[in-house]
Amino acid sequence: MNVTRALHEQGQSIWLDNTTRSMLDTGQIQHYIDQYSVTGLTSNPSIFDKAIGSGDYDDAIRAKAAGGRKGEELFFELAIEDLQWAADLFPPIHERTDGVDGWVSLEVSSLLASWSESTCRARPWSDLGAERPD
Repeated sequence: MNVTRALHEQGQSIWLDNTTRSMLDTGQIQHYIDQYSVTGLTSNPSIFDKAIGSGDYDDAIRAKAAGGRKGEELFFELAIEDLQWAADLFPPIHERTDGVDGWVSLEVSSLLASWSESTCRARPWSDLGAERPD
């Protein structure tokens, strides 16, 4: 038995702290779920920034840019696509653990640090009738 499976059997939740499009595309995350008892995934903007710099996202960036996306909007659209793809891998874990595990999360942008109401409601700044913080 591998160490991560033993930890899982002792009640430890094992989460990945990164993802990339290539990890999803090649099945690497599914492999981690199956072989290493990974039960969730979290990521943050700096991880995606590094992933985007790998070149794996170049075609998607070009397509989104041609559609008018740019900057942070484009960045988070790519990140959310990846996280939704990853989230599709975890429902069996969510069900098996009665919702304790099987989650996928993204750390919010540091630009929202002073906008806790908007962050908690998962709505953009404009929904608050406010301008985006600088």
